[in-house]
Amino acid sequence: MANPLHRMVSSSQVSNWFGQGAGSLTIPSRKASMSIEYLVIAGGGGAGGGYSGAGAGGYLTSSLDYVLGSSATVTVGAGGATLTDGSSSVFSSITTVGGGRGRNSNGTGFSGGSGGGAGHIDSNTNYTGGAATLGQGNNGGNAIFHASGGGGGAGGVGATGINPNLGFGNGTGGNGGAGLTSSITGTAVARAGGGAGYGYANGYGTATAGGGVGPATINTGGGGGANTNGTGGSGIVVLKYSDFFTITISGGLTATTATSGGFKVTTFTAGTGTVSFA
Repeated sequence: MANPLHRMVSSSQVSNWFGQGAGSLTIPSRKASMSIEYLVIAGGGGAGGGYSGAGAGGYLTSSLDYVLGSSATVTVGAGGATLTDGSSSVFSSITTVGGGRGRNSNGTGFSGGSGGGAGHIDSNTNYTGGAATLGQGNNGGNAIFHASGGGGGAGGVGATGINPNLGFGNGTGGNGGAGLTSSITGTAVARAGGGAGYGYANGYGTATAGGGVGPATINTGGGGGANTNGTGGSGIVVLKYSDFFTITISGGLTATTATSGGFKVTTFTAGTGTVSFA
């Protein structure tokens, strides 16, 4: 197999390097790079203390070129406590936004990676779910009489609360928005689902992909469910790269590395620090 550091050069480049009859070869400085596939999910928001569901953490996955010899920051965002936004996750130039928190009163949802659901207690006004960050998630669900919205997920909008006849005590909370599935680790895993909302008095909606009816699942970036202990799920950063390279991890990061099929996969589950490759 060809050395991945080798690069193709054109005949015109070689001619330019020799110059106009100078009789010497001057090769320009070039920094070798490698390709890294990444999955970066921020922490999910904390729910609205018994009313709306929280939004999932922002979700980004793609690949980038990394210059060998440089270092890159990695941060795994924490999930939000009740009524608190999730925290951002970072890899190099990639930053995802923490999920929007839920509401514990009447009002529109809070913005975030995915937006938190709108809250509704006893007002005749309908409210709109929180806005998502462009390209990272979806809006939270709307609220109607006695039925709060579900949090937005990476793969879908949070559902509006349900109250068919707008009757007193007839509400059901909106479902959390769907997450997204990634196979970057070699196994398909759904993450970053929105948290479930609550309705008076028919109860909670549903949640998937790490989103909670109560606390969300750790390392999924799921939004917390409409519960007094509806904490958001912590985020995750996953890097996949050729097994030709070796990673060096510095700082307070918690990580594991597995090797399979010519690739290494390093999964970060907590902390912040830096990485470099050689």
